[in-house]
Amino acid sequence: MDAETPIFKVLVADSLSESGLTPLREAPGIQVDIRTGLSPDELLAAIPEYDALLVRSSTTVTAQVIQAGKRLRVIARAGVGVDNIDVEAATQAGIVVVNAPTGNVVAAAEHTIAMLMALARHIPQADAHVRAGLWKRSQFMGVEVRDKVLGTVGLGRVAQEVVRRAQGLGMTCIAYDPYVSSEYAAQRSVRLVDLDTLLAEADFVTVHVPLTPQTHNLIDRAKLRLMKPTARILNVARGGVINEQDLVEAIEAGEIAGAALDVFEQEPLPPDSPLRRSDKIILTPHLGGSTIEAQEQVAEDVALQVIDVLNDRPARYAVNAPIIPPKDLEFLVPYIDLAERMGRFIQQVGGHGIGSVEITAHGHLADFDLAYVNAAALKGLLSDVLNIRINLVNATLLAERRGINLVERKKHQHEARYENMLTLRVTAGNDTWTLRGSVLQGEPYIVGINDLWVDFPATGNLLISAHQDRPGIIGRVGTILGQSDINISFMHVGRWAPRTEAIMVLGTDEVTPPALQAEIAALPHIRWLKAVTL
Repeated sequence: MDAETPIFKVLVADSLSESGLTPLREAPGIQVDIRTGLSPDELLAAIPEYDALLVRSSTTVTAQVIQAGKRLRVIARAGVGVDNIDVEAATQAGIVVVNAPTGNVVAAAEHTIAMLMALARHIPQADAHVRAGLWKRSQFMGVEVRDKVLGTVGLGRVAQEVVRRAQGLGMTCIAYDPYVSSEYAAQRSVRLVDLDTLLAEADFVTVHVPLTPQTHNLIDRAKLRLMKPTARILNVARGGVINEQDLVEAIEAGEIAGAALDVFEQEPLPPDSPLRRSDKIILTPHLGGSTIEAQEQVAEDVALQVIDVLNDRPARYAVNAPIIPPKDLEFLVPYIDLAERMGRFIQQVGGHGIGSVEITAHGHLADFDLAYVNAAALKGLLSDVLNIRINLVNATLLAERRGINLVERKKHQHEARYENMLTLRVTAGNDTWTLRGSVLQGEPYIVGINDLWVDFPATGNLLISAHQDRPGIIGRVGTILGQSDINISFMHVGRWAPRTEAIMVLGTDEVTPPALQAEIAALPHIRWLKAVTL
């Protein structure tokens, strides 16, 4: 490896699939350390030297750990839930939190169906019965799932996969999800109902929602009493959504027929848990995502995202940043880079005491979610101002704290010159700077400064002057730079008309020293001169 290649250190704190980690191990400039089973104190002591942390559900990433991780850029959860990560503390620190919401979807759905069938046919109880040397078949009369109603609490990715399989078994599906429309559900041949209706109508209820303050104990004794005495309930999502004590009491009272749980409010399940005393409850130790294929996929999903974040690219499944579809992100990435460069440009030419920021997308660009573009512009404006880490995760939050008012505008018609364009207008003190940019042949270009059209690459060392267009000015500037052995790589000039206000942009191979800038700025007809490095 090249000695100058930056080394990023990645800590894998929980057991992850080795094959899934292959992209990380093969990525240049990344060192992977696997240190599982660390105590909280050991993790706290180790984390300061790492740029990335990968966990599953065993390791808890507290605010203390996050504060100690001075180099941390990304925390990755190889799975769906991130309840073992203090996401708010990570956001405050500018650390991207990513997960793998799709990698174990099929595994969780298949485990749900397996649990449903086990409930319907008493499979675990019958197995234990035979192993005990007994043969009383009448004790295990089951029910068919064909023509039964399956109610899903939540209609997310896993629930939709469960629905597809249940429909294949001849079941009718209903769902409760306040975040989807009836049309969305109908497209999946699911009838959307309220929670009470679902519990009253369903023969099998399956829970597929995250654990939040709103969903904690969502299904308690009162809700369980709405169910049919012959109905059964499953949870392969998150412990705590169903009140466990209420569930046991409802089953013992004959109010419902049984339950199957893969997740629990406290894991591992305590030896004295009341769930253990009922033979009508099937228990598995959080196996929803435990397939070889799922573990390989979730590890690979987070590994690839860690590589993206460490290389300053947006993550596909960032929990504390907007999630943008991959096809949209592919189009937006060059404009995210452009927006940050435009912000850095304005910050260097006069972005001090920023009061307001207005971002306008022109053309097809206006059709997209601009959250990342906006955050990138703020990052560029604030990176050299604040002495704390600022990135796409916390840029908007930090701007709000500084009293910066952000306005987003969209103009779907494109400008005559550029099919897609970004305009950044910043009020700083008594000055207003307007910068226009576009992506030309895949490269970032600034195409206008303060309403004068002038296009040039948004890279490298730049010298920008505002002057009255007069013969000889360009020659004098070139002579001064040449005499100081500063090579000009390009020059672009924009003006209203001959001998009027003009903007000149010079690209130079070397940085122009302050003393030389002052000499050029003192030339006749030059109103101001700015040096920018992008």
